[in-house]
Amino acid sequence: MWQSYVNGLLVAFGLIMAIGAQNAFVLAQSLRREHHLPVAALCVTFDALLVAAGVFGLATLLAQSPLLLSIARWGGAVFLFWYGSQALRRACSKQSLQQGANQAARSLRTVLLSALAVTLLNPHVYLDTVLLIGSLGAQQSVPGAYVVGAASASLLWFFTLAFGAAWLAPWLARPSTWRILDLLVAVMMFTVAGQLIVSG
Repeated sequence: MWQSYVNGLLVAFGLIMAIGAQNAFVLAQSLRREHHLPVAALCVTFDALLVAAGVFGLATLLAQSPLLLSIARWGGAVFLFWYGSQALRRACSKQSLQQGANQAARSLRTVLLSALAVTLLNPHVYLDTVLLIGSLGAQQSVPGAYVVGAASASLLWFFTLAFGAAWLAPWLARPSTWRILDLLVAVMMFTVAGQLIVSG
């Protein structure tokens, strides 16, 4: 159970730590203190729902086909190695948090609709959250624990951004910070991919 939980936690952390559209949106809202907590809650909720859909939808399909299970295993391992390699490449380039200019305050409804669009209209949410995290979770001994682990990572990450963005703004502006984060992502991805190959 705990191994499945930790796997879900590590994989989800590795995938959501990269500075993508969703993270940039949450950071921007948090730095402006504009409905940042509801935005974080929305991101956590949809991450958990998408991971669960991927895990339990694919689990049934994979259980009926050893071939699909093998494809998911090796495909997931290849993707994780590729993702880790991309993180290493980013660690060698300069990155920083780009803060937008101050904007007029928006309503909660407008902000949440924008957050929903950033979350659901991003093709990577389906490739990463549903397919990759879901296919890996379907192979765990305790898929439910894996889902909880992935949801825990999302909860910790987005609420850390929401509560700590203003305090961390000077730190987040440093390219060296993102290099360290990307190195951690690479280590996590390589570790899980290796475990997937060795354990089968």
